[in-house]
Amino acid sequence: MSVEVKTGTPSDERLLQESLARKLFRRPELGAISGATLVWVLFALVAGDRGFVSLRATANFLEVASELGILAVTVALLMIGGEFDLSIGSIIGGAGMTIAILSVEYQWNIWAAIGVALLFSLAVGAINGILVVRTKLPSFIITLGSLFIIRGLTIGLTRLITGRTQVGGIKGTIAYDSAASVFASAIKITDPASKRGLPAEFPVSILWWLGLAAIGTYVLLRTRPGNWIFGIGGDANAARNVGVPVSRMKVILFMVTAASAWLVGTIQVLSAGGADTLRGEQREFYAIIAVVIGGTLLTGGYGSVIGAVFGALTVGMVQQGIIYTGVDSDWFMVFLGAMLIVAVLVNNYIRRRAAEAR
Repeated sequence: MSVEVKTGTPSDERLLQESLARKLFRRPELGAISGATLVWVLFALVAGDRGFVSLRATANFLEVASELGILAVTVALLMIGGEFDLSIGSIIGGAGMTIAILSVEYQWNIWAAIGVALLFSLAVGAINGILVVRTKLPSFIITLGSLFIIRGLTIGLTRLITGRTQVGGIKGTIAYDSAASVFASAIKITDPASKRGLPAEFPVSILWWLGLAAIGTYVLLRTRPGNWIFGIGGDANAARNVGVPVSRMKVILFMVTAASAWLVGTIQVLSAGGADTLRGEQREFYAIIAVVIGGTLLTGGYGSVIGAVFGALTVGMVQQGIIYTGVDSDWFMVFLGAMLIVAVLVNNYIRRRAAEAR
C-alpha cells in the first residue's frame, strides 16, 4: 500500500505566515522605522515646496540627529541592560568646558585637553556604575544626583577660573585645525535647490554616529557581551547565576555612555569654537526619548541599536521639519512628548502582536 504525502497544504502556509509574522513583530525597531518613514513623508508633503526635501534640509536634520544619535546608541545599550543615565547632558557641558578652559585659559595643546576631558567623562561613568552596583540604589537616583553635581561644578569652577559661564577662542588654540578635521569637519555638496548657490554641509558627526551604530549593533547581536546585556536587563540575578559578570558589565556600560557624551561635547565645542556651561542641557531626556521611540523597553531586556538610530532620526526630522513648515519652534516640545507617548503605545502593541504570533 502506498502512502500519498501532500505538500503545500493550507496548514503549511499558515505555519509559514505565522513564522514570518513572529519574526517581523519581534523586531523592536519595526515601529521606529515605520515612524521615521511616516514623519519624513508628512513633512515632505507639507513642507516639500519650502525646502524640506532639499540637500541642505537633509544635512540640517542629519546633523541634529547625529549628535543625539551618538548618545542614543550607547543609551540604548544601557537601557537594554536595565539601567538609566541622566548625567550625560551634564557630562557634555563639563567635558566641553574642560577642553575650552585647558586650551584657551591655560594654552594647552587641544589634543591634551580633549584627552583630559575623556578621562574626566570615563571617571564619572565609572563612579556612576560603581555607586549603582554597590549601593543597589536605582540608577535613576544615582545619575540624577550626578547630573546636578557635575552641572554645578561646571558652572562654579568656570566662574571661579574665568569669571563667566562661556569661553570662546577655541579656534585659535594649539592644534585646533587637526582636531577640527576629526571632530568638526564637513563634506560640502552642491545643492541644486539652493537659489543662492549655498552648498549642503554634511558634518563628520554623521560618520561618527553611523560608525558607533554599526559597532553597537554588532556587539549587541553578534558577541557574548551583547547576550550578557540582554540577560542582565531581563533578569540580573538569573544572569549572575549563570556566570555573567553583571557588576562589571554595568560599570562598563555607564562608562560607554559617558564616553559618548564626551564625544558629543567635543564635537560641539570644536564646531562652535567655544563652550557654554549649560550646553547639553536636557540631552539626556532627548536621548531616552529617541531610544524609547526606537523600541527599547524602559524595563530593560528588550531593544535595538538600529531602532535608536531611527528614533534619533525621527527627533531630528521633527525638530527641523517644524521650522520648514513655519510652525513656531516652541511647539517642538509638544511634538516630542506626543511622540514619546505614541512610541510606548506602538511598542506595547507590537509586543502583544509578537506574543500572539507565537
